[in-house]
Amino acid sequence: MSIVQLRADSLPHGEVEESAPGIRRIICGNPGPFTYRGTNTYIIGRGRIAVLDPGPEDAEHLAAIRRAIEGEVVERILISHTHRDHSPGAAALQALTGASTFGFGRHAEGAEGGDHDFTPDEILVDGAVVEGDEYRLTAIHTPGHCANHLCFAMDGGALLSADHVMGWSTTVVSPPDGNMADYMTSLAKLAAREGDGPYLPGHGPAIPEPAAYVAALGAHRREREGRVVDALRTHGPATAEALVMPVYGPKLDAKLVGAAARSLLAHLIKLEVEGAALREGPLWRRA
Repeated sequence: MSIVQLRADSLPHGEVEESAPGIRRIICGNPGPFTYRGTNTYIIGRGRIAVLDPGPEDAEHLAAIRRAIEGEVVERILISHTHRDHSPGAAALQALTGASTFGFGRHAEGAEGGDHDFTPDEILVDGAVVEGDEYRLTAIHTPGHCANHLCFAMDGGALLSADHVMGWSTTVVSPPDGNMADYMTSLAKLAAREGDGPYLPGHGPAIPEPAAYVAALGAHRREREGRVVDALRTHGPATAEALVMPVYGPKLDAKLVGAAARSLLAHLIKLEVEGAALREGPLWRRA
């Protein structure tokens, strides 16, 4: 199933926009094949505020945040997950503001791409409420992209979906920290909620009709899993890397082949747990 991706995003780096009532956005200047135009940092509330995902260590981005919050008090620094494009900037922002950091926990030991230096001052479990003068957020544990991933739902308003649901691209699920079964369960968890919207992702523009988009993401992943099963039938035993072209097709951007192989591996591990695939060293085959 094809997904209509949302890529139109004209906000200049370092500038501020109101993305939803009570939530402002700044884009860090760290564009790339996995970050799109850069990491979105969100300022939540007015006066006494929370900041979500300060981004990587980046002096220009820190200066942009500082300009945007001039005259306000940062009460909390929220971290959606501990990939290096989201949480390392928390240390400098904390030094600047004195605010406490909040997150689900540390990055999994041995997992790639993680900020292993970050430990939240305060742990947020699934369903925890973070409340300020002008905002009330509920933390939603959504593992899959990253084991410690959180989304944040604002009462009666937007859902900050970080890297779990993005409009510009599907989410990379890279084992061992990424888990496809968890990702699908987390998608279903958001699909079961009512009244959230728009979704404000960790990269790219807002998703104005999130219910339909989340349903499309789930269908897309199930369709891709079917292609993995078909590829095992016709090309197996094979490595995950060898299955990329049969599953994704020849039009896949060469820069994304590595990430595709990681997500494909996540599908294979899920199928293995479910008894539909078998691993023989580096090779995979139908069970």
